[in-house]
Amino acid sequence: MPTATTNGVELYYDADGDGETVVFVGDAGYGAWQWGWQHAAVAGPYESLVMDLRGTGRSDAPTGPYSVETLVSDLEAVLADAGARKAHVVGLGLGGMVGLEAARTTARVRSLTLVGTAAAGADIDADPLYGAPHDPTALRESLTPALSDEFRAEQPDVVDQIVEWRGMEDAAPDAWAAQNAAIADFDAGPLYEVTVPTLVLHGSDDPIWPVDGGRELADGLPKGTFESFDGARHLVTVERSRLVNDAVVEFLESLDD
Repeated sequence: MPTATTNGVELYYDADGDGETVVFVGDAGYGAWQWGWQHAAVAGPYESLVMDLRGTGRSDAPTGPYSVETLVSDLEAVLADAGARKAHVVGLGLGGMVGLEAARTTARVRSLTLVGTAAAGADIDADPLYGAPHDPTALRESLTPALSDEFRAEQPDVVDQIVEWRGMEDAAPDAWAAQNAAIADFDAGPLYEVTVPTLVLHGSDDPIWPVDGGRELADGLPKGTFESFDGARHLVTVERSRLVNDAVVEFLESLDD
């Protein structure tokens, strides 16, 4: 698994496929497992690149707090190591904030897909989404705001698999707190400065990152479009994976026209 290094911090990533790079930037606390439903959908016509945020997976977990600006530098280091001058950025939660800031302050971003994201983090309380990796009960309970009651009841095997993956890949408590601090301190500023084409996706029943924040985000972006998915919570990428994948691929293909 390749690694990039920035300021002494090793960052792991995995890439597959050819063509333009689509980089997946994850939410606070979650490991690379969170993109297991999207990675293969874009690999082939695109290079699908999944990075472990500092503090998760096999990436280093330096002492926090972290900032979105620091995570943007990490993203740039990974893209440089992978030989990608520009990339389509797909971000969930905190990862969406990283994408927004990268689009505003760097020349690395070709397009944005923002999932369950808001323009500012001051009103976001992400604590209910987190469970310590060594505590399977807490991990399972913390999926309540992430996945609807119906999904958890109808897909118990998927839930069991997610709990197992989280135990192996999610951030330890100190790293989670450092990542969560980046959410709390973030404000995207004037959205008109983010001029790349942007698709905003949201679960309609997300209790942590409310859908109104996603709608307002899309409305404020010069090239923003919005789509919500009824009944889905924060991990709409899991609950509505087929529909989300179709929306992402259609968006990416539209940029080639």
